[in-house]
Amino acid sequence: MPRPLWSGAISFGLVTVPCKLENATEKHDVSLRQVHTEDGGRIRYRKTCEIDGQELREDEIGKGYEDRKDHVIPITDQDLKDMPLPTARAIEIVAFVPAGDVDAVQYGAGSYYITPDGAVAAKPYVLLRKALERNEKVAVAKFALRGRERLGLLRPLEDALLLSGLHWADEIRSSAEVTPPEVELTNEEIEGALTLLETMTVGSLADLDVTDQYTEALHEVIDAKAEHRAPKPAGSEDAAPAQVVDLMAALEKSVADARERRGEAPAGGGKATVHEMPANPKKTAAKKTAAKKAPAKKSAAKKVARRKSA
Repeated sequence: MPRPLWSGAISFGLVTVPCKLENATEKHDVSLRQVHTEDGGRIRYRKTCEIDGQELREDEIGKGYEDRKDHVIPITDQDLKDMPLPTARAIEIVAFVPAGDVDAVQYGAGSYYITPDGAVAAKPYVLLRKALERNEKVAVAKFALRGRERLGLLRPLEDALLLSGLHWADEIRSSAEVTPPEVELTNEEIEGALTLLETMTVGSLADLDVTDQYTEALHEVIDAKAEHRAPKPAGSEDAAPAQVVDLMAALEKSVADARERRGEAPAGGGKATVHEMPANPKKTAAKKTAAKKAPAKKSAAKKVARRKSA
């Protein structure tokens, strides 16, 4: 069992649920060390005091706040423990909202399983979970973890309660600076996009057959190096550069490819066709103008020749 990160209680109204927090996710990243390229020696970082140059142990390092240049106010662990913070030992539910009201951009500050702490906590824990399930609401809560107060979303996940950290509103950038200019779209293009979305729709994330190919490839490189052999070639060749196509043709081709991957027959019994982009109207007009001017020059040259012969 993983070690709990935090222990305290959920509070909503006059109801309290003694609980603990545990990480809901785990990483499988491959850790690469920094080494000296000449001899392979590990690169080490040492913590030293800038005043006396002494190398320090972890138990000799404290915290401080620099209120002005070269002046630091020391902050001890006891100072942090004694902060007048109501959420220091409580997950304080402040409101309940519909699950769909929370934008996905707010997620991203960690996910934690909430476990009941002791037999007495089981009943109010299950009560809160079932109430959330039946009401189809999620709880917005405040809690303190790792040196800061956080905003979280408490919701049922199977038979457990999950606390997902949320970004505060002032941490989310406005999308106005990255919004593209207005463009014109035809109904056919919009319908084509909707068809592609429908073709690529699955029932849930569990239905997706996706793997972390980067980590798999990195493991293969490491194993090959250890065994003094060349890595196995990739399963598929690099895709050829795509043709320049118009948007409608790209949508049609994408729908056909998606259906083929799902083992479905292409609509209409055939494959979608890829069309070249229509020529630039200005360039086409310029060519036509040039073509019209060329015979005029020839006619003028003939007239001059006739005059001379006359």
